[in-house]
Amino acid sequence: MSRPLVAILACAALEASGIALIFPTLPHLLRAMAGTDNVSALYGALLALHALTQFIVTPVLGVLSDRLGRRPVLLLALAGSTIDYLVMAFAPYLWLLFFSRTIAGLTAAGVAMITAAIADITPEKMRAHRFGLFHACFGAGFVIGPVIGGMLGDISLRAPFLAAAALSSVNVLIALFVLPETHHTRHKPFAWRTLNPFAPLRWALTFRALIPLLLVFLLVSLVGQTYSTVWVLFVTDRFHWTATDIGISLGIFGALVALVQVFAIAPLTGRLGERGTLLLGISCEAIALLALAFAQEGWIAFALIPLIAFGGISAPALRALQSKAVDGDRQGQLQGVVASFVSLAAILGPLAFGGIYALSRPGWTGLVWTIGVAILAVAVPMVLLTLPKRLVERE
Repeated sequence: MSRPLVAILACAALEASGIALIFPTLPHLLRAMAGTDNVSALYGALLALHALTQFIVTPVLGVLSDRLGRRPVLLLALAGSTIDYLVMAFAPYLWLLFFSRTIAGLTAAGVAMITAAIADITPEKMRAHRFGLFHACFGAGFVIGPVIGGMLGDISLRAPFLAAAALSSVNVLIALFVLPETHHTRHKPFAWRTLNPFAPLRWALTFRALIPLLLVFLLVSLVGQTYSTVWVLFVTDRFHWTATDIGISLGIFGALVALVQVFAIAPLTGRLGERGTLLLGISCEAIALLALAFAQEGWIAFALIPLIAFGGISAPALRALQSKAVDGDRQGQLQGVVASFVSLAAILGPLAFGGIYALSRPGWTGLVWTIGVAILAVAVPMVLLTLPKRLVERE
């Protein structure tokens, strides 16, 4: 494994760990600063603000990375994260939390730059495997981060934010001193109109090969939001799980995601191709969601976790297909657009699925999972009928 790839994957793991460190404690910090136990609206607004700023700004940062290189934009994003964590660690006023999350959203191109750098240094045939390694490292951060963050939060509400700032600072040092530039730019005429936040999306829509891939990516990302939005509510309401049960389930899921991404992607894409791997992942996730909707025993939910984790093979296959659709000089712009779609799903998903769950809770709590199955069912014909032949032939 090359030094640039090791540095890129280390950045991914540290970025995820920093994000995950603050998850268990952020609602408690909001309660303490707002002086009320009912902070669901505040928490939702905080998440939506961060996702909204990401959605608007990340495509622009992707364009800049194609012009200036990946490292400058990645360093900007990591510095923004460090400032965000430090502000939250010391902020005496509630509005400062929203201000710091806005800063983080405005500079949040870290994941887009990491994935663009992977595309820069990876031959097309190996991209699905290496995107799988990226998802594995990112998933590993989300296994370790919440556990450590929860323990630190029991000591002090501010401690997880200081720890996240320390990790982000290490990430800055790695990007500054270890990670080489992966995209060597050419001298091109620069037009300020390319910094229009919606210009990259319009650019992406000029590629016929990208349109179905981006739509499928949005649908798959939306379904992914069901877990972060209603998993805890669902297993508590239907199976009466304790916090320990929930923590164990999340830990198992994160560990299995990492294992699947490391060991399954390369052999599957080698045997089935990227389109076949994508369809297999969607099918596994749809089966798991349908079974979860009708499950009446808690052990069934635990038994479905491996199948849900295996469904994650669709993400690196999709990213590999997307990276094939544009040339190497536009990978940063592409990954910025992809990141904006992730942010769009992060805005729409919690609002939609949270509302659906709240309305259906008095009757049948499984409705939200069946809607997820319906969304995936829409994605399947898009993959089968609209995926350009030239991308399939290049697998």
